[in-house]
Amino acid sequence: MSNQPDPYCMYIVAIAWLYVVMLMALTEPTFTAGIATFVFYGVLPLALLLWILGTPERRRRRSRLDPDQ
Repeated sequence: MSNQPDPYCMYIVAIAWLYVVMLMALTEPTFTAGIATFVFYGVLPLALLLWILGTPERRRRRSRLDPDQ
C-alpha cells in the first residue's frame, strides 16, 4: 500500500454536500429560490473546491506525460 491518500475519497464528501444542498433547495418557498440555492450554495462552490483540490494531481499527471517540464 502507498502512503498517498485515495484521490476518489473527496468525491464522497462532494456527493454528501450536494445532497444537503439539494434538501436545502427543496425547502425554499419558490422554484427560482431553490435553483439559486442549489447553484450558489452547491454547484459553484463545490466546482471551485474540487478544481483547487485537484490541482496537485493535475500537475503530477502533466509531469508524467511531459517529462520536459
